[in-house]
Amino acid sequence: MKNWRRDSDILPVTVSDGKRTMKKIFDPQEPLLQKWNKIFVIMCILSVALDPLFFYIPVINEDKKCLHLDGASKITVCVCVLRTFFDLFYILRIIFQFKTGFKTPFSRVFGRDELIHDPVPIMKRYLTSHFIIDILSIIPLPQVIFLAIPNLKSPDPLVVKDLLKYSVLILYVPRLWRIYPLYQEVKKTIGIFTEKAWAGATFNLFLFTLASHMVGAVWYMLSIESEVWCWRRELKNASLFHEEYLSCGHGDQNVFQLLNKTCSFIDPDKIIDKNTFNFGIFFDALDSGVVESTTDLHQKFFYCFWWGLRNLSSLGQNLKTSINVIEIAFAIFIAIVGLVLYSLLIGNMQKYLHQYTQSKNFIEEKKRNFIEEKKRVKRRHEIELWMSHRMLPEDLKQRIRRFEHYKWQENSGVDEEALIRNLPKDLRRDTKRHLCLALVRRVPMFGLMDQQLLGAMCDRLKTVLYDKHSCIVCEGDPLDEMVFIMSGKVYSVTTNGGGSGFLKAGDFCGEELLTWALDPNSSSNLPISTRTVQTMSEVEAFALMADDLKFVVSQFRHLHSKQLQQVFRFYSSQWRRWAATFIQAAWRRYWKKKIERSLREAEDELQDAFANEEGSSLSLGATIYASR
Repeated sequence: MKNWRRDSDILPVTVSDGKRTMKKIFDPQEPLLQKWNKIFVIMCILSVALDPLFFYIPVINEDKKCLHLDGASKITVCVCVLRTFFDLFYILRIIFQFKTGFKTPFSRVFGRDELIHDPVPIMKRYLTSHFIIDILSIIPLPQVIFLAIPNLKSPDPLVVKDLLKYSVLILYVPRLWRIYPLYQEVKKTIGIFTEKAWAGATFNLFLFTLASHMVGAVWYMLSIESEVWCWRRELKNASLFHEEYLSCGHGDQNVFQLLNKTCSFIDPDKIIDKNTFNFGIFFDALDSGVVESTTDLHQKFFYCFWWGLRNLSSLGQNLKTSINVIEIAFAIFIAIVGLVLYSLLIGNMQKYLHQYTQSKNFIEEKKRNFIEEKKRVKRRHEIELWMSHRMLPEDLKQRIRRFEHYKWQENSGVDEEALIRNLPKDLRRDTKRHLCLALVRRVPMFGLMDQQLLGAMCDRLKTVLYDKHSCIVCEGDPLDEMVFIMSGKVYSVTTNGGGSGFLKAGDFCGEELLTWALDPNSSSNLPISTRTVQTMSEVEAFALMADDLKFVVSQFRHLHSKQLQQVFRFYSSQWRRWAATFIQAAWRRYWKKKIERSLREAEDELQDAFANEEGSSLSLGATIYASR
């Protein structure tokens, strides 16, 4: 009770009409509620396993060939008391449902689902969802039946048996169904219980056990009914049928002799006369005496449980039924339940194997990450020692740290250039083409190049990484490389009024170096950059050095064709900027000439009009002069 008060004191309190009330609303994530939900799941499972025991109450007295109920035994009283206790305990679950808030997915408060504390929406939500199932599952019909039996002067065992059978079977559906939402609620709050293999194996074993228990109990009840069917048929054929002849206490010696002769237990495989009653799959229960009143309950339970487990495991393949429709339907039910259980078992095995593979891969990945992290820490420590030894300023240290972090993320700590450089020539060429060819083809200007030229360029391209706000090339510095941008954003600007622009994936810079390489009379001095290129984000690119570009140009003379040079100029941001500036200047000149021409035409028209009019004033002449 102390823990109850301590947990409930922290729960929110609803306010109605401005006054504080004593109604507490639970949060679904509360540890107290999670503990109760676990208890409720266990209680529901025990209750489901308890209900089939009611089927063992009807018994057969073979000495008198009659049916009676074992309602006064201690086992029967214990089953009724336990079922009543479980039902009363589940009422607490219903009360909790009226006091448990829920999170609506439609409204969010600071990125989280809003918890509803108002009792009215909580009540409406529960009443329209699982309330009816919960109420049906706690209806005490079996207990009421056995409480009413002692008050009857002459209770009819057949009527009580039928009431007991139908009440247990009908209420068994909601009692099973109520476990599903409760299990889903527990799974949301505390996770899935059957994540581990041992827990999953236990769960599958429990399903087989529960199904075998239920099938065995139903088989016991139907075995008794099959003998009662035989009694009814033989008594009707002898015109001696009365319901009281089937219950103990009203037996007749003639009836006993008739039933003992006509309803004897004969193996279905040895039946010769077609008029002999065929007990089918219920022969074992009747011949073994498990349905008799002299058999103890634990003997009945284990024998029927073994029968259910054996036939569920074999999918009912060994069952030899009679032509009784109920018997055939029961055999079909056993086969279907067995198939469902086997499919669940196979599905769970696949899930566990998948989880085992995932966990194994996860452990291996953790090992690799641990080794890589050790390398990273070691390299970072070496860099820190080197920067401290060289007494670098703090801002430069920070830039170096950012670059190393970005480089590690891209290459996972592997020195890619050194690794490729140490490979054999053919393997190095194939590796470089695999790494670079697809990316180089993303540059539209390379569409006119053949495979041989692209392969030569890929063999000389070097991967370069730039951190954010890094300067790729500065205006006025000599250009020693062409940079092909593969990812990231770059900002290009000039200080001489040439304008600015942005470069993206597929663009390149340093095209002045291409003009220098294509000129056979160019000097050994590198061209000067006319703009500053700076990164706006992390950039991954390929760099083609000046010497490598000169070598490619000298080896592939068709690069000097005017068509390819025009392609380079078309995709060059500098040439495009120059072309845009030239077009704008030409457009302005065109408009200026057009305006001047229109003014001259207007002036000529005014002069012609004034020449035709005599006696024009000087003020009008001044106006013409002003318009000029």
